[in-house]
Parts: sequence; structure tokens; C-alpha cells
Amino acid sequence: MAAAPEPGEPGKGKPFKLLGILDVENIPCARDSVLYGSLGSVVAGLGHFLLTSRIRRSCDVGVGGFIVVTLGCWFHCRYNYAKLRIQERTAREGIKNKILYESTHLDPERKLTATAATEQSKT
Repeated sequence: MAAAPEPGEPGKGKPFKLLGILDVENIPCARDSVLYGSLGSVVAGLGHFLLTSRIRRSCDVGVGGFIVVTLGCWFHCRYNYAKLRIQERTAREGIKNKILYESTHLDPERKLTATAATEQSKT
């Protein structure tokens, strides 16, 4: 019996595509955006209906709520995802440079300790 894939891992079976274009399982932020958008749709539509008792207009407000909340959640999540990837890349480059220049004449920490040692010997 095959084990179920972990959350966040791409599934080995047929991917679930929303409207045939959006792969909800493998695209970061897609699942959360759609879920929060549908919740925003229900809240906006039901809230408008309870306030006005107009069914047609409440459906329009629900669709608008879905679009606004989905796009808002999508852009917020993608911005944070991109920011995290930039931070990871910067940290990876820093670690690589640390490994390359450690204990060489190009090591910035070695230069700092040598400068500090000469300043202490002067006093």
C-alpha cells in the first residue's frame, strides 16, 4: 500500500487543476488563495444579502468578493514567497563565500582581527 504524499509535496497521481489551468497542488499560494477567496465570497455575498435582501446583487457582490480576496491573498503570498527566496539566495551566497575565503588572505574576518590586534598592541 503506497503512503500518502506529505502536504506540499507534488502528488504522483493526476494533478488537481482548477478550471483546467491552475494546478492547485503544485503552485505555491494557489490553494490558500482559492480557499480564502471562496470564504470571502460567502461572507461578502451572505452579508450583502442579509443587509439588503437582494439576491441578484448579492451574487454579484459574492463574485466580486471572491475576486478581490483571491487576488489580494495571491499577491500577498507571492510577495512573501519571493522575498523569502531572495533571503535564501543571499544566505546561500554568504555561506558559499565563507567556505571559499575562510583562512585565506581574502577572509574579511581575518583582516578585522588583524587590524584589532595591531590597534591593541599600539595601546
